[in-house]
Amino acid sequence: MRVRHRATIGTAPPRPTDPGAQGGEDPKVSPVNMPPAEVEVDAALVRGLLEDQFPHWADLPITARPGLGWDNHIFRLGPDLLVRLPRRQLGADLVAHEHRWLPQLAPRLPLPVPLPVGQGVPGRGYPWPWSVCPWIPGRMAAVEPLSDPLQAAGQLGAFVAALHLPAPPEAPHNPFRSVTLAGRDEVARATLAEVEALVDRRRVEAAWRQALEVTEWDGPPVWLHGDLHPANLLVADGRLSGVIDFGDLCAGDPAVDVVGAWMLFPPLARPMFAAAVGVDDATWRRGRGWALAIGLACLAHSADNPVVAGMGRRAVEAVLEEAGD
Repeated sequence: MRVRHRATIGTAPPRPTDPGAQGGEDPKVSPVNMPPAEVEVDAALVRGLLEDQFPHWADLPITARPGLGWDNHIFRLGPDLLVRLPRRQLGADLVAHEHRWLPQLAPRLPLPVPLPVGQGVPGRGYPWPWSVCPWIPGRMAAVEPLSDPLQAAGQLGAFVAALHLPAPPEAPHNPFRSVTLAGRDEVARATLAEVEALVDRRRVEAAWRQALEVTEWDGPPVWLHGDLHPANLLVADGRLSGVIDFGDLCAGDPAVDVVGAWMLFPPLARPMFAAAVGVDDATWRRGRGWALAIGLACLAHSADNPVVAGMGRRAVEAVLEEAGD
């Protein structure tokens, strides 16, 4: 699931908000639904695409997987595979990044990732590239608790450190993740206006100002996952089992990928994560700003999705608690 901002993720109408949420006054803007699918996909279409392009998999059972993703339809394919098809143009534009770069990065990463084993092309009326990937056991960390947050913090930190090598000049540029934190200012403030009924605006603005005052990253752009929040982390038997959805893979400030400190881990586990990643104080503080921005975006675009709303709310609360220390 990718979190951006309202102008880029569809035009679903806002959900009416309880007037009591603001002491009897309706907010100017309320959270909106997830973006609608631009292309509908069913199991019959998936079967047809497989018959045409990957006939050796075409007889495997196909099961639709309900999900929280804004960009992809997911189908389980037999016991060991899944089929992922973009549900809107924005997601389709990112598939090429995974197809090109993930095979180069995956061998050095210490957690399983959905390295495509089949790269599908448009067909049968479906307009975009699509993927067949390994099925990674587990449920997303947004709903599945970790049995040992300290161990998981070290594990995820090691993953981030392994990924964060300098990126080549031809690495993808992501307009939402490759920018500086100051480059997110206008979007973050607009998002805050959308959710002011749900948060303490004064405290959020203060925490955001703190983040903007931090020295910007002056090192080489590094490889970023770009969307390392709990809906893109898998947990099996209480342990991290995989990292998914590399569509936002790009180059930029390493602070972008430390958002999990506040979106996933309790306060006692955050130092373990920071040590494993190897971040300096300025990067840590910028990461807290990124976590705030992503948390607000989750709140603003989840009127019909309580799991994403809860993920956003917890991130905002964690940032405010730490920023207020």
